[in-house]
Formats: sequence, structure tokens, C-alpha cells
Amino acid sequence: MRTPSPIRCMPLLVLLASVAQALEPGARTEIRTLLLSEHPARTANNVYVSGQVSTTLRFEQEPDPARTRLLGWEGRFERPLVGSKKVVLEPLRDLGEDEWVPLLVTLEDGTEFSFLVRPPRREKWGWTDHQVNVFKDRESYNAVLSSLNDSRKREFKLSEENERLKKEENSVDHAFATLLVNGQVEKTPFRRERVAVLKDGGMDVTIELFSGPGKAAAMIHLTNMYDAPWRFRDARLTADLTSPTARPFALRMERPELVPGQSGRIAVVADESAFTTKEGLVNLALEIFREDGLMEVLVNLDHTLIRK
Repeated sequence: MRTPSPIRCMPLLVLLASVAQALEPGARTEIRTLLLSEHPARTANNVYVSGQVSTTLRFEQEPDPARTRLLGWEGRFERPLVGSKKVVLEPLRDLGEDEWVPLLVTLEDGTEFSFLVRPPRREKWGWTDHQVNVFKDRESYNAVLSSLNDSRKREFKLSEENERLKKEENSVDHAFATLLVNGQVEKTPFRRERVAVLKDGGMDVTIELFSGPGKAAAMIHLTNMYDAPWRFRDARLTADLTSPTARPFALRMERPELVPGQSGRIAVVADESAFTTKEGLVNLALEIFREDGLMEVLVNLDHTLIRK
């Protein structure tokens, strides 16, 4: 089965990434709680790690170094550190999509914990574990306190997400992006200026660039020619790819996943303020990332698209 690979270089409008560029836009780390009070050795719990990032598993008792093993760690991990009620893992590189490593931790009292060390979850809500607090007694004070802290963090994130959605509901740029992705260009103030068509055997791409009063917009048409589903991961708008600082923009998509042969649209609208620096207006780069973190499309948003 063919696997997705980034599209090759295209002059003027679109540049594409090489396979080696495995970026993780929007990647996040988590501190979370595992409550394993009943038969902890019977179920292997997932731990998500990233290359050259330390992940700490914290226990209520000291792990026994002689009976704590990360199987096949040589060449893939630094030597695991065991002590001070902790096990510290650090991969030398990102693990492959289907790569996992068994970890067995035995505490001084003989309690065993089994884990599968995996790459970060690829779903939109995926994460890398910064610290995992492991409790065998879910009724203990520390377990209850850790779970309460987790609940508070989730509540805060939900509150932030609700606030973001409320702002989007009242955002003119998001309204324009919705109209564009629905094919209602005539209801927007935008005028189509340029079009580029790309074919790469795995993904057919058409880019439309639009000029607008005080704004610029892009429409990315994708047709999945791979033998596997293509999934959207993230998008980023920057002025400098070498040290990117994200610029604000509005995005709407027709569908986040394309099965083989299916097409979909992604619309992006950027206000003039996103192009503005101390030196004046600059060009911006719009990056579209697929599920595995690789950049699929890079669109040049020229500041001359902004009409006065």
C-alpha cells in the first residue's frame, strides 16, 4: 500500500516539504494520572513519548531497578533512569507510527505495572506525556488529589475552547472562510487573483489565492489519490519558517478526513494585521500539515493580495 508523501516543489504559489521534515505543529505535553488499583499487571497502559523529550513515570513507592525493564531500548532510548520513585524515559528519536516498546516496572513491594511506550497519539487531541502519576490505590489521598487536579485542567481547557468558539461565532474572518469553503465566493468581498494546479500521484492540489479589502484569502482543494485515508492535522501561518511565530488567521474546512478518491476544501482568511511588522507588510507562509506531522502544502500569501 502506498503511503502519503509530501508533494514536490512548485514555483510561485506553493512549496512543499521533504519527507525528512517531521514537524509537530500544536504538539502538547501532558501531566496525567493513571489509577491502577485492580490487577495492575494484567493490563498494559499506554505511555506516549517523543524523540529527545524526557517522560517521567512517578510512583507512590520506589521502583526496583533490578526488576524494571524497558525491552529493546538500546539504540532507541537513552538508558532509562530508575530511582526517587520515578522512571525516566528519553527516546533518541521519534518512534515510528506502529512502533511500541514494552516497559515493566516492579515496585519494592513486588507490585508490577506493565506499559506500552508509543509515539504520541495522532488524533487532534493527541499528546506527549511529560509526567504520568501512577497510583495502585485509587482511594489514596495522593491519587484523589492528582485526579482532582486533572479534572481542573480539563475544565479549564474546555472553558478556553468554549471562549474560542464564542469568538469565532462573532468573527468576520471566520464567516468569510465559511462562505469560501461552501463555494459562495460571490457573497464575500474577495476577488480571485491566481490559481495553481499540482499533481503528485498521491494528492491532487489546486490553490486559489484571493485579494480583499484589508484581507487576503486562500482556498486549498485536495483530492486524495493515495491508497489510504488522508487526515488533516493542523495549519500554521508564519512570516519566518526558520523561527516561526504564529500569526492569527481564520480557517474552515469541508471535511478533516479524505478517503481514497475523495476531495475536500480548506479555506483560510488572514487580516492585514497578520501581515504587519515594524518594517511594514511582509509575505506570509501558510503551512498545511497532515496526520503524521509532515507538511503537505506550503502556500505563499503575498501581502500584495491586500487591497486598500
